[in-house]
Amino acid sequence: MPERMKPYFPVAVLSLLFVYLGVQALTGERGILSGSARDALLVQREAQLLTLAEQRADLEVRVRYLRTGSLSRDLLEERARAVLGFADPHDYVVRVSAPAQAAAAPIAS
Repeated sequence: MPERMKPYFPVAVLSLLFVYLGVQALTGERGILSGSARDALLVQREAQLLTLAEQRADLEVRVRYLRTGSLSRDLLEERARAVLGFADPHDYVVRVSAPAQAAAAPIAS
């Protein structure tokens, strides 16, 4: 490096560092311009949290009714039928199957 450029080297390095940090402050992952994306992600995660909280509350109620101290016969019977695939002789069972032709698109010639 030439002798007359030595005093400018620290200034050039600091200038490049300042420009890099400025660009990152604007466009980086946590930059000023990415605030709307973070807000959208926050709204999405809050909706997901509400859904999970509702599912948890429902599961807690079901678990409470399945404990031996407060066993709900109706819930126990419902779960046993769902898991084992049985039905009461007095129940009406309607089996629905999707036709295989409906999923396939017709071929145009």
